[in-house]
Amino acid sequence: MNATHTQGQPEGACGTGSIGSIRPADLQRLRVAGTSCELLDVRTPPEHAAAHVAGTTLIPLDSLDAAGYLARRANPAAPLYVLCQGGNRARKAAERFRAAGFGGAVVVEGGTQAWMDAGLPTERGESRVWPLMRQVQVVIGVLTAGGAGLALGVDSRFAVLPLFMGCGLIFAGVSGWCGLALLMARMPWNRSVAAGSCVR
Repeated sequence: MNATHTQGQPEGACGTGSIGSIRPADLQRLRVAGTSCELLDVRTPPEHAAAHVAGTTLIPLDSLDAAGYLARRANPAAPLYVLCQGGNRARKAAERFRAAGFGGAVVVEGGTQAWMDAGLPTERGESRVWPLMRQVQVVIGVLTAGGAGLALGVDSRFAVLPLFMGCGLIFAGVSGWCGLALLMARMPWNRSVAAGSCVR
């Protein structure tokens, strides 16, 4: 399906409805051309500490107050470029801004990962915490394998656990909403850069 440009969005931004999107390379071209681009990173502090686009403001999605953020902006009418690791959390943040009455939130397609994959300038640091989706994958893998093992060796009723996790993955893939990711983001090690419970 061909993307259509959204009225009022900057060059390179496009999307469906009132949520626009922009490719990392197009955003970088705007920055290189001297355009003032306000960037908001809605990942966890450890993810941001490990690697982020220079100049981003960090506000994790689970603590984002869209109305409060909009009230503090120096230029309320300017586009706001939102990014996370892969794009899902950024879209959720953009939806919050839209619900708060601001339709100028632009999702950076593919998030920070796509930005890095494109070889664009990235500030890197040290983080002892795994990226959020990697944590989610480990939890799902442990629960699925554990449930299957218990179903085979203890009681067949334990098969409900891998069945539940599989249905959860299907729902997350279809809807773009992952309850486990939101839960993991609230864990203490994901709220502090200094914490290190998930060592890479």
